[in-house]
Parts: sequence; structure tokens; C-alpha cells
Amino acid sequence: MPSLPSYFSRLIVKYIVAPKFRRAGRSIAEWRTIMEQFTRSQIIPTGTEICPVSVNGIAAEWVCAPGAQTDVAILYLHGGAFVMCSPATHRELAARLSASANARVLVLDYRLAPEHSFPAAMQDATSAYRWLLNQGYTEKRIAMGGDSAGGGLTLQTLIALRDEGNTLPSAAFFLSPVTDWVRFDGESFSTRASSDPWITLDMCKFTAAHYVGANDPATPLFYPTDMNLADLPPLCIHVGDHEVLLSDSARLAERARACHVQVELKIWPRMWHVFQTTAAFVPEARQSLEEIGRFVGSHAG
Repeated sequence: MPSLPSYFSRLIVKYIVAPKFRRAGRSIAEWRTIMEQFTRSQIIPTGTEICPVSVNGIAAEWVCAPGAQTDVAILYLHGGAFVMCSPATHRELAARLSASANARVLVLDYRLAPEHSFPAAMQDATSAYRWLLNQGYTEKRIAMGGDSAGGGLTLQTLIALRDEGNTLPSAAFFLSPVTDWVRFDGESFSTRASSDPWITLDMCKFTAAHYVGANDPATPLFYPTDMNLADLPPLCIHVGDHEVLLSDSARLAERARACHVQVELKIWPRMWHVFQTTAAFVPEARQSLEEIGRFVGSHAG
């Protein structure tokens, strides 16, 4: 049974967070302002080091928990539907990942749509991975992950790196990933529509259109779960049972297994989209991040 803190956090998402976005309509500028305002409510664990860094000309932040290994790195790609958010909005999440995985976390400020549609973000992510290799990290000491759109970007980046002949990181993890930007035909868009406290099909279509931009909608990387996922590293996927994007995670796990990729899929009862951001209050969120940290440590640590 879900915890009492998760019950109250869910109410906050449904009756405070979601209405702010509805009132903003379809103003990307207002959406960005709302998300940046939420940075003030983050509770960053004491002793966390946050260091700005330039990654091949792309802004980023190193986030490191006290005592975390400096020779193990997580390349983290933040969520935000490809139109909002930044390393600043994900500092607490990155700090908790650093602690749970005992590793440094590099949070990339990749280019956003609509100013920069696909493949700009993916190009930034592949550039950041190569930068880590040039900094002396071996692929065996690197993991990659992301939430929501950042989860989908993680999958696209892995495929692109593989197809270009690059060595891949030792593991990858996904928090409620988006894995389809055109079809929106997952059954959870209907079966979870009434239970999802925040994300809607209309929101997904609106933001995805900015990411797709003027590109051909038939571009395979807009449907990465239809592509060959062979030779990808072990994957770990955590998703809430009460989110319209549940099918995206299920499809990723199913496709990965069909391609003989090791995959762990955990569906959290009554949890919502990227519930891990409430780890300061919600025990399920802390447990999820601890499990992901152990997964990363077992492969990259």
C-alpha cells in the first residue's frame, strides 16, 4: 500500500503543480518559468558539491555527494519534454543519485526545443559522452540515464553511439521515459488517463511536436522501441503505475528483451510521472533511487 507521504505528494502534484501548467496554456516561456520556480523548493543533501563545467562548449554541472567516487561518472539527461528544465531544476535528483550510486553525476544543459529541435539534444548528449571518455573515464566506469524526455534521449543517444561504432557505457537507467514522439498509441494513454495526476495526452502531443520540428515524422529515432536494440548495455527502468506514459516503459522493456538486452523493469503502484523528484518526503521515491543506485554500482562501480 502506498505511503501516506506519497498520498499527500500526489495531491500536491494534482492540485498545485498541474493547474499551474494548465493556467499557462501553451506558453513555453511560462512553462519554463514555472519549472525554474520549483528549484527553490529543492532540498539538496548537505555536503553536496555542485561545480559548473563546460563540456565541449555545452554548459553542464558536476554534482557529487560527500565521499562519492570521482572515477565513476553518470551522464544524466534531465527531463522537461525537451522544451524546459535545466541542471538547476534537477540538482536534488542528481545529488541523491550521486549518493545512491556512489558516483559523480554530470548533468548536461543540452539544447532545447522549439529553438533547437531534433537532433540537437542528441548531438549534445553524444558529445558529452565522448567528452567523458576524453577526460579519462573508461566506458566501464560510465553509466547514462535520464527522466521523462531525458530518458528517451538516453535511449536515442545509446543507439546513435552504437551505430557510429562507439563503445557504450556500462549501464543505462530510465525514470518514466518517453520513447515515442509521433504515434501516441500506447494503451496507457487511455487506461491511465483518469489516474495520472499531471501528464495528459494533449501535453505530450504539444511538446513532442516542438521536438520533432520540421524533421520527417518517419525518422526511426522518433520510435526507438521499434529499432534494433541489440548490443545495448544492461537497462533499468522505473515507472509509475498511474501515468499515461507507462506503455512507453513497457514497450522499451519488451523490445530490449526481444533483442537479448538485459533489462529490469519496475512498475511502482499508484506512483506518478518521475515521482523520484519527491525523495525528500516520499519513501517510495527514496527506495527507487536507492535501487537505481545499486544497479549503477553493480555495473559501473
